[in-house]
Amino acid sequence: MRLLLTTTLCGASGFTSVVANAQGIRGSVASRSGAASEARRFSFAIPAQSVDGALAAFSRVTHFQTVAAGELTRNVRSPGVSGIMAPDVALNRLLMGTGLAPRISGDTVILSKASATITLGPVRVGGIIAHQDPTGPGVGYVAANTMAGTKTDTPITEIPNSIYVITKQQMMDQQPQSVQDALKYTPGIYSGAMGTANAGSAGRNVNAFRQRGFSTTQFVDGLLTYSQSAGEPTFLERIEAVNGPASVMYGKLTPGGMIGESLKKPTETSIHNVSLGFGNWGRYEATFDFSGKITKSGNVRYRIAAIGVTQGTQTDHISYHRVGVLPSLTWDIDKNTALTLIGSYMYSPGDGTNSSYYPLHGTLIADGYRRIARHTYLGMPNWNTQGERDAMFEYQFHHKFNQYINFSQVFRYENSKYNAKNIYYNGIGDPNTVYVQPNWWIETHKTVALDTRLDGKITTGPFHHTWVVGSDFQQYHYTLPWWIDYTQGTSGVPVSIYNPNPIYTPCYSTAASAHCVGSRSFARSDYFQEGVYFQDQIKWQKLSILLGGRQDWVNYKTYSRTTNFSNAGNKSVSMASNFSKSPEPQSAFTWRAGIIYNFDFGLTPYFSYGTSFVPQNSTNWQGQPFAPLTGRQLEAGLKYKVPDKDILLTAAAFRIDEDHYLIQDMVHTNFSADAGRVRSQGFEVSANANITKDLRLIASYSYTDVRYATTNRKARRFNPYTGASYGAAISQSGMSVPYVPRNMVSGFFDYTFPKNILDGFGVNWGARYVGFTYIDSVESFKSPAYVLFDVGAHYDFGRAISSLKGLKAQLAISNLTNKYYTASCGTNQCYLGQGRRVYGNLTYSW
Repeated sequence: MRLLLTTTLCGASGFTSVVANAQGIRGSVASRSGAASEARRFSFAIPAQSVDGALAAFSRVTHFQTVAAGELTRNVRSPGVSGIMAPDVALNRLLMGTGLAPRISGDTVILSKASATITLGPVRVGGIIAHQDPTGPGVGYVAANTMAGTKTDTPITEIPNSIYVITKQQMMDQQPQSVQDALKYTPGIYSGAMGTANAGSAGRNVNAFRQRGFSTTQFVDGLLTYSQSAGEPTFLERIEAVNGPASVMYGKLTPGGMIGESLKKPTETSIHNVSLGFGNWGRYEATFDFSGKITKSGNVRYRIAAIGVTQGTQTDHISYHRVGVLPSLTWDIDKNTALTLIGSYMYSPGDGTNSSYYPLHGTLIADGYRRIARHTYLGMPNWNTQGERDAMFEYQFHHKFNQYINFSQVFRYENSKYNAKNIYYNGIGDPNTVYVQPNWWIETHKTVALDTRLDGKITTGPFHHTWVVGSDFQQYHYTLPWWIDYTQGTSGVPVSIYNPNPIYTPCYSTAASAHCVGSRSFARSDYFQEGVYFQDQIKWQKLSILLGGRQDWVNYKTYSRTTNFSNAGNKSVSMASNFSKSPEPQSAFTWRAGIIYNFDFGLTPYFSYGTSFVPQNSTNWQGQPFAPLTGRQLEAGLKYKVPDKDILLTAAAFRIDEDHYLIQDMVHTNFSADAGRVRSQGFEVSANANITKDLRLIASYSYTDVRYATTNRKARRFNPYTGASYGAAISQSGMSVPYVPRNMVSGFFDYTFPKNILDGFGVNWGARYVGFTYIDSVESFKSPAYVLFDVGAHYDFGRAISSLKGLKAQLAISNLTNKYYTASCGTNQCYLGQGRRVYGNLTYSW
């Protein structure tokens, strides 16, 4: 039996007849008959409001006869919709969460009560993906929406900046074992610049990631992290790279951009997943990921993910061990209020980082020198432990006041401790010997961070605004006790390059009877930053303008003391102390503006300008604090979302200037120097595509030319064959910044064979090209380019044997040819790249 409800609505396009169908109609939106609705796309900017009002606005845009009356729609609210899309997709978004199901018949929208539904994440409708969770896993290799860069749920095609998303599916296919691994196919990012000397953590070796030529910073759920083991891929739903200045939303950041990570949180549908993994170098791994309802209604849900892993590495005496757990709880307090609690604990007694670098001879320079094997450890095996403990608590709170205003707050407390007994690479003595200095250091990082904001959508005349105003602060406390052994002299302990593994026990005793020479240092840094920010995304028809600004206040307090002791031969201990000067409080205003136009056929050209700010807490050799880093960028680009397809193509050209760029002081080698202005310019092109349900691919090309634009610095050129400088000092102006490849190309695809060929079997393949890098600031010598290949295979047992449903096997191999390469080199050391890594796992889901 069909019940028709007819009413009259007054709109800009006149009176429209409204028809509702009370008969249950299962399924999603069906395509409009007659003139195909998917071929016609409209620009929607309908704010959250009553369903009646939302459908009236929909009618004004599309001229469809639309329903908005009767018991079906009474007191029901719509979340609204924004963007360029087909009418059926817009209807799905307008009615999401309302319990109503639409069907388009001719020019009439027919509504019915939806049958019981289960949320399975993004829903595919006629080849189109309905609205995605902006912090969720994405679909295949394509993410449509993001919170990164704007702190509002915004389609990537409506943001006038470069944003790239590493989806959960991409991570599953490539099996990265760190954030560093996961970023290797991302445009504009050189990930792994320090080779095996970095484990991809946030707190150390920030130069391991270079974004448009600048060091970058990791954020977790929108808050800056100093965790020593941040970014465990097992705990992440997605990783996002915002290329270009993002200070307006996030505070202190270099103009290269930021890396955003989203932790796993409870899901609407149950998850039961366990896996067992194995790999070369003796890797064994176990993980599980469970999510489900606690209450019958599902308003309280839980999720818990965990990992345990142990393995060696390609380097002798270096190992990696970790156990970690990530529990979370979501409570939908009412239909407008939700609270999510997240905690994590990770213990990594071995972090897999090789603190022993390598000389240029035998790595970069092989002419007349025997190559140093990758497994060689140029340190002391009996003084070689380094690991960390990390604990974190986070909450996310959201409340919707009304159709115009939402309130959001994210809080996190982190406590991270790093304990390392290892060596400091002190350079080469002769072609067969290097010197290393034993040291022991204990880092403690404590962070409290809070971001509070209001956001919403309003309409003023013909303009539709998506606005956000907020404030965030971060309080960071850092301590570092550090001991160095000089008993063997200031050069350190000699290590044979081709016959290493010296046995030496450092001495740090200050007792008069001990035979020790060394130093004890203590450094403490307290940092506080508070910022207030605003942003307005203004939409008029197909044109959008983004405006944003932020004011930051930063205060540092630093203290350090060094005690030198020399008690050889029962001599009394002598002490000398140095106190660092704390920088003055700093403040800055950063802003950005962008314009974007969304054509009906999916093309989006844009232009933007943004600024950045990074306060400095270090000093030059005279104890004078450095001026803040200030950057600015011009960017122009194109984004093309193929209509009704999961294919996103992007291209961007940029120019970045940063003032007060710091480099190593070549005279006072333990200090930095202000190199003046650095300019980075180039372009990026990329493709993310789900070609079919069985074929996915990503591809990109990046050109990044980073040079010293304005500087008074000079340096002599360096001969890596002789290890000596030569000639007169020349200006660094116009020279390339070291360690930054000019060209990078990458591509990766995954294909699952059809049923009639190899049912359940799939393969993937990838290639990465990284161009040459310079070893110093006057272009003395190049570290050569390299090409790496990655391959993999997977098999779904359940597609062939029904009793094995949920069981899958996977194999992933990176650097297939086991190529020997240097990730980058300086004038004193080289960083070796990762050799062939083989990883396989069995996963069971139910």
